[in-house]
Amino acid sequence: MPKYSPQEVLSLIEQEGVQYVDLRFSDPFGQWQHLTVPAYEISEDTFESGRGFDGSSIRGWRTINESDMIAKPDPNTAFIDPFIEPKTLVMICDIYDPITGERYGRDTRYVAQKAEQYLKQTGIGDAAYFGPEAEFFIFDSVEFGTGPNYSFWRIDSEEGWWNREFTSTGYKIPFKRGYFPVPPLDKTMDIRNEMVTILSELGVTVELHHHEVATAGQAEIDIRYDSLVSQSDKLFLYKYVVRNVAAKHGKYATFMAKVLPNDNGSGMHTHFSIWKGDEPLFAGSGYAGLSETALYAIGGILKHARAIVALTNPTVNSYHRLVPGFEAPVRLAYSARNRSAAIRIPMYSQSPKAKRIEVRFPDATSNPYLAFSAILMAAIDGIENKIDPGEPFDKDIYSLPPEELEGIPQLPGSLEEAINELEKDYEFLLKGGVFTEELLQLWIEAKRAEVDRLRFTPHPLEFELYFDV
Repeated sequence: MPKYSPQEVLSLIEQEGVQYVDLRFSDPFGQWQHLTVPAYEISEDTFESGRGFDGSSIRGWRTINESDMIAKPDPNTAFIDPFIEPKTLVMICDIYDPITGERYGRDTRYVAQKAEQYLKQTGIGDAAYFGPEAEFFIFDSVEFGTGPNYSFWRIDSEEGWWNREFTSTGYKIPFKRGYFPVPPLDKTMDIRNEMVTILSELGVTVELHHHEVATAGQAEIDIRYDSLVSQSDKLFLYKYVVRNVAAKHGKYATFMAKVLPNDNGSGMHTHFSIWKGDEPLFAGSGYAGLSETALYAIGGILKHARAIVALTNPTVNSYHRLVPGFEAPVRLAYSARNRSAAIRIPMYSQSPKAKRIEVRFPDATSNPYLAFSAILMAAIDGIENKIDPGEPFDKDIYSLPPEELEGIPQLPGSLEEAINELEKDYEFLLKGGVFTEELLQLWIEAKRAEVDRLRFTPHPLEFELYFDV
């Protein structure tokens, strides 16, 4: 996204005839929130004083007796919204306490900003770069609901091989056959093109897009790497564009990790590297062209992976994806080229500037401010403590016999297990004040409540399995 000063934002408002300004921020769980003010209410003072709002109405934030909060727009994030009329300018905000004047600790953008600052304080590097590959589905119809006497979901897609409601029954994509046939099998190419065009116009550089492995309109749009906070901002914008373009076409986009029980889920493979000045710190002469620093970073991520998945894979549904056999990496190993390992070292280029690692277990239901910060903090811990990642594992993990799998640690099999792991292993997240115990306890309590809600609700499949027992 282009960078603006407050004065340049005001000039843009005038030049473009902007009538409204939309101020946006994320709640702790990754839901983009907004409030809108007439453009004539925006002045240079807005960037200093911000706008007040009721923080008690935001999930996971203030209690009603201390509800007042301040949203201060970041002028560097300004863009004209492509979906809203009359013309509206959007800015992402930082959240402040109006009494103390200090940043609000549950503002997850603040966590990401502190993570970037902490990296510099350690002297390890100046910038951490992230390149997420957020996958999603585009459905033609979606229905779901629960009540005291029912529970159901139903999705439909013109591509789905099971579908009989659309006339083009000759071109269907079977399970796991969506990577990546041309139209007319691929029925969402035009929609993805439109998404990419809009993202590009908004300053988000797209490297490619394609149909993904699953049937029923699974897609991926890859955006170019950027620094932690900036890339997190872009990921919110990415999801906003994807959902709104789909809606414009009468369709529904979702980033849920697992929608179809017999097909691949949607992940967010995350490319990650650390630089110091112009030097890529992950390039070296070790395994797969990695440096010792990169291997220690891998060691840290593998050591803490069972805890950080509570942040990178934060839903009950996330663990329906993290099962063997659907390209989801569940074993904590690293390897060059091997997509069955939790961490892969891409080998497309021999350039030191392209050297990075790919953390393959996250999904896009995560709050990117927290997910990327957790990955960085685990890597820093590995580098500082010289954590050995062990030997690489270049075999296909999915096809190994049980005796060979025994020595490879595994990711948690449920959100409850992940939360328990986070509760036991979070000291590395507290370094430099990046995360706070208060924020992590909020997260743990909220996620336990989600687990309990699912635990108390019978699944429709249970009736099929057990009703006549």
